[in-house]
Amino acid sequence: MDLTPLDLSIRFFLQLVVILATCQATGWVFRRFGQSQVVSEMIAGVLLGPSLLGWLFPSASAYLFPKASMPILLAVAQLGLVLYMFVVGLEFDLALIRARARGAALVSAAGIAAPFALGGLIAWRLHGDAAWPLFGERVTLPQAVLYMGAAMSITAFPMLARIVHEQGLSRTALGTLVLAAGSLDDAAAWCLLAIVLSAFAGDPWLAILAIGGGGAFLVAMLGPVRRLLAPLGPKLERDGEMSTGLFVRVLALLMLGAFVTDALRIYAVFGAFLTGAAMPKGRFAEEVTKRVEPLTVGLLLPLFFVYSGLNTTIGLVATPALAGLGLVILAAACVGKGVACWGAARLAGAGARDALATGALMNARGLMELIILNIGLERGIIRPALFTLMVLMAVVTTLAATPLFERVYGRRATRAGGAVSAG
Repeated sequence: MDLTPLDLSIRFFLQLVVILATCQATGWVFRRFGQSQVVSEMIAGVLLGPSLLGWLFPSASAYLFPKASMPILLAVAQLGLVLYMFVVGLEFDLALIRARARGAALVSAAGIAAPFALGGLIAWRLHGDAAWPLFGERVTLPQAVLYMGAAMSITAFPMLARIVHEQGLSRTALGTLVLAAGSLDDAAAWCLLAIVLSAFAGDPWLAILAIGGGGAFLVAMLGPVRRLLAPLGPKLERDGEMSTGLFVRVLALLMLGAFVTDALRIYAVFGAFLTGAAMPKGRFAEEVTKRVEPLTVGLLLPLFFVYSGLNTTIGLVATPALAGLGLVILAAACVGKGVACWGAARLAGAGARDALATGALMNARGLMELIILNIGLERGIIRPALFTLMVLMAVVTTLAATPLFERVYGRRATRAGGAVSAG
């Protein structure tokens, strides 16, 4: 039966009720195990998809999440992603990166090269194998290698920012190192993805536009635009509060930044992040964050995790062979990111504890992994079975990040003032 726009609107509000209730329930459970809300929302997405709800109650799942409603869910989820990455950018202090540039570059290089090599090796082994139809029919071997390498190289940058903030590490050597390395990792991974997408479309100009245009956008936002926005900070201090008109102009600039990077094919999340990074810090950033963050984190962002979960079918990997492949992918992910970043941090002069913590945090994939996987699935680069394997890898590595970090450093409450050595 075709659904009318009114039917879809009614169904959408019911989806919101179920999504929010499920995320709250999983959050309550996983907080008992020291996990962040982001982790619980990733798991809630899988539970609401065909892996559980669709398996146990297929009729209810089909009613709640009809195919016709998916574009609406995706559009609102994208808005949540843009707003969230904007908040992450608001909290990102560029001045701190300069002090740790060498260490961040080493950790980032290791966190890209090692997982890229291991991911590319897996793709090389599996591509074209009739028994393992994991890539799209039109995907060539170089495209498969580049995509898998990029997907394995991604870091959960928004989650890193949240953990660093929650653990009181924002202005410490460790916090600065992982944030800087994570941002560089993700930028490189998205450049690789741009090359894959351009090759897949048969248009090299897409890659040139993405990388060249993205670089120009970055320079513009962190240079001239940042200087133009700087007076807004003192103005807010003088006025004492942010007017509605100013807040709307900030949102309009954010949406423009998201549009530009989306048009450049490096996706809206980077335009949002760079727009946030260009904003004045201090009272101005705090005021904008106070207005944007609660609705974004509480309502909009969970929709993206559920949208990803609706594309995740654990039953597709129920065979021993595919389950074994899942373990290989997980091992490659942990060695490529965690171990490589630990070694690079040690080479950069970090202490043993800082290096272990760096490896644990950099190994998380989280939200950014889900974004790159959804793009690959929508473009036909990967098939649902590989999508599911990679989502499960992202969930496990993200689940492990906080407990491993706290095992190395202890909980924030047990650390004296959250001090971290420079190493």
